[in-house]
Amino acid sequence: MRNKLVAGNWKMHGSLVANLALLTRIKEAATGFKSACAVCVPFPYLAQAQAALAGSKVAWGAQNVSEHAQGAYTGEVSAVMLAEFACRYVLVGHSERRALYGESDTVVAAKFAAALQAGLTPILCVGETVAEREAGITGAVVARQLDAVVVNSGVAALKHAVLAYEPVWAIGTGKTATAQQAQDVHALLRGRVAGGDARVAQALQILYGGSVKPGNAQELFAMPDIDGGLIGGAALVAEDFLAICHAA
Repeated sequence: MRNKLVAGNWKMHGSLVANLALLTRIKEAATGFKSACAVCVPFPYLAQAQAALAGSKVAWGAQNVSEHAQGAYTGEVSAVMLAEFACRYVLVGHSERRALYGESDTVVAAKFAAALQAGLTPILCVGETVAEREAGITGAVVARQLDAVVVNSGVAALKHAVLAYEPVWAIGTGKTATAQQAQDVHALLRGRVAGGDARVAQALQILYGGSVKPGNAQELFAMPDIDGGLIGGAALVAEDFLAICHAA
């Protein structure tokens, strides 16, 4: 049986004062968690997260990483730099990075490889837009996004990664895929990986991200192929995030 993981994505939110209150509350409550828990914070707050969470059951990570190890890439942050802050996780291919910053499947695959090389655990995000879902090509879209990484790094690399399905139409919209809709895509993704290596597929954690709330978390997490959540807005409200963690 796979362990559950709940990862909070703070996006571009936070302040030193607000963060400290939130991190302290999560750290205190984490002693009772049966699931794994992590927070992915903006780059400037990594040192604060490291200091606040060190020695706790809560891991921390970043929301993005450069595909380059070093060089003249002003404004970028390398995987090795993230590792120096003891990050465990880093998001790669989040839908907002793909849509707003033009990250292609090729770039995402390179970022995934860079994260692995530095000893980080990439959380690879895949998902379809509302137009793609209505066109009936959800499976083709998420398979293409996943395949780009597998072709570049090999299916065995997924032993050291987490996959997250985030339907773009359900992020920050208040809309949520039904538990069965989410399960169907999770099962498709696991089956896709199983085509390359059944043991890797069986062990792979696949998270659901898309307006997960305390009220729907338990139903989603009860599905056989949903191994936790990638939480956006609810991760900024301590009691909501903790309720989701307990649901896992």
